[in-house]
Amino acid sequence: MDIVTLAQAAETVTNEGYGAIGYGLAAIGPGIGIGILVGKTVEGMARQPEMAGTLRTTMFLGIAFTEALALIGIVAGFLF
Repeated sequence: MDIVTLAQAAETVTNEGYGAIGYGLAAIGPGIGIGILVGKTVEGMARQPEMAGTLRTTMFLGIAFTEALALIGIVAGFLF
């Protein structure tokens, strides 16, 4: 084997895990966002129980938009 073939093989092995690392880092933001969103919704329900239905609906919409960030992160991880 020549040095060029060995260099290409080494480059292939080291670049395989970057997509997984990128998605792992991209999943941190939505995870934190959903935690804050649900925590504040529960806090709002505790303060005003009569608004629980409205707050729950708004929370589910916020969770859907926040999860869209995770999906964008996994697509970006596969593309790059």
